[in-house]
Amino acid sequence: MGYQPQTRSPRTSSRRREKGKAKAKEQKHRSTYSNIFEEEHVPTSAEVAEKTLTQLHNLGNQRFAVPPFNIHFNRWMTNLRDVLSEFESSSVISIDDLFVTERSQTLTSIELKLEEKRRKEASNEEAVKSLADTTLLLKRIEDEYADKTKQIKREKNSEINRLTNNVDSLRAELAHMEQTKKSILAAILKKGRIQKEAELTQRLNSAEKALTSAKQHFTDEQEKLRDEYEKGKQPTIKQMLDQQKQIESQEIDDSLEDRRVACETLANAVNALLQRSLREKDSA
Repeated sequence: MGYQPQTRSPRTSSRRREKGKAKAKEQKHRSTYSNIFEEEHVPTSAEVAEKTLTQLHNLGNQRFAVPPFNIHFNRWMTNLRDVLSEFESSSVISIDDLFVTERSQTLTSIELKLEEKRRKEASNEEAVKSLADTTLLLKRIEDEYADKTKQIKREKNSEINRLTNNVDSLRAELAHMEQTKKSILAAILKKGRIQKEAELTQRLNSAEKALTSAKQHFTDEQEKLRDEYEKGKQPTIKQMLDQQKQIESQEIDDSLEDRRVACETLANAVNALLQRSLREKDSA
């Protein structure tokens, strides 16, 4: 027996096509209804306010990572104004005079504070340049002190060596005279020897005093130079520390707190406006 393919009846196939068309029509109707519903949905005042409050919170906590921070100020102010403009232009929000006043005062205040910080950062850039100049000045002071110290040391070594050699020579001559004191020739020349010995002793005493005086002189010169060096570099070091402190203080975005307070003040103004609107509706 051969294979016989089954055939569908025209009636069954027609019913299936009709059901398919009906289902497609129903889905299209639902989709159209859904689109119309979405298009007709208008945000409530609470929803508009909530969006605005979220944006204000984000702006109030926005951190600027690295200096100079002032390059972000204009963009931040533009974003803040855009948020407020979108809120005020909403058809479900009724702006009153009190809100306008609070908003204007807050914007003016934060603009002034950011401008002050802009000037402060400009001053900070000058401090960086001044610090470089002060660092060079301190280096010159230290180099000059080192050169003068070496010069005093060279002069000291030269003079002390000369005086020491003189003392050593006189001592050697006296020692030699002491050794020959008992010789026959020395006895004959006793008178001349005694006079010469006295002269050598006097010269030796003078030479030793000169050596001691020279050592003290160079010690005093070194101490005087050291005192002048310390007194000269202290104002420079203090200036450097002040400049470094100023620079370090600007490595953190100190506008964050002012911007946060401004956004918080605006958020309070938005909430207060909604409360006034609700009270007006309730009393109407």
